[in-house]
Amino acid sequence: MSYFTTIFINVVLPILILMGVGALMQKKFSFQLGQISTLITYCFMPAAIFINVYQTRFEAQLFGQLVLYLGLFTVSLMIFGSLLAKMLKLNRGEAATLKNSISLMNSNNYGLPVSQLVFSTNPLGVSIQIIIIVLQNLLTYTYGLYNLLSASKSALGILKSLMKLPIIHALILGLVFVLLDLQLPAFALIPLEQLSNGFIGLALILLGAQLSGIKIKSFHRVITWSLIGRLIAGPAFAFGFIWLLGIEGVLAQSLFIASAFPTSRNTATIAFEYNVEPDLTAQVVLYTTLLSSITVTIVIYLSMVLF
Repeated sequence: MSYFTTIFINVVLPILILMGVGALMQKKFSFQLGQISTLITYCFMPAAIFINVYQTRFEAQLFGQLVLYLGLFTVSLMIFGSLLAKMLKLNRGEAATLKNSISLMNSNNYGLPVSQLVFSTNPLGVSIQIIIIVLQNLLTYTYGLYNLLSASKSALGILKSLMKLPIIHALILGLVFVLLDLQLPAFALIPLEQLSNGFIGLALILLGAQLSGIKIKSFHRVITWSLIGRLIAGPAFAFGFIWLLGIEGVLAQSLFIASAFPTSRNTATIAFEYNVEPDLTAQVVLYTTLLSSITVTIVIYLSMVLF
């Protein structure tokens, strides 16, 4: 069995199976997905984020490379999406969908489980993904909303929305424990670890359940360019900046893999909330998620070979 096949079977296939379980369960039982999403957002994901930060130690040089890379990578995707939207002469709603689909990745329900499977023996790889999750949430409620609302949300309003996110609190608390070298007692650590361990399965089941409700319509050209921008251009930009900055090892592997994740499901949520091409955005999320099973497998393979 080739290394490529092994990666698909051991990393990507388990994710697809859990998503399939979620889709089948939703078709049969019609769960109230909002309540499950709330449970993940306010309980399971913060626990997973805290535990991974708590159990990891960053070197100053590594952290500096990470911040510089994320800045270059994020801005390049924004510029690429904007230029592409202008070149295609899209209307306002379609342009917002395209730009968000390229810049905003599903680092939460998809990315973190992938990282936990790939870097199961190296918590540093998972902690890098957690920092990317926080950045992606910042982008979603700033850049993403700006594209949809033309900056109608005030800076103060955006800040208030961000500070309500439990993952922000979990990250800050985890960093406090790391910086002050504090130790959690067993009675607190054990339930947090159990919640963290339960995050992968529940998050992927929810993602599958959410995708099962998306209606497939005609294949819009925005979907095609979103697939190219998110699943091909994203990893290409990532590889270029990783090589340019001389990043190596687990940091390079984690960043390269993270660049290949599909479009964030949150893009569909905010598009629906503000009624800006909600059906088109939902289809982009669906197609990028399905095709990412191939591209993510390729990128994981390349990350292990190249770095």
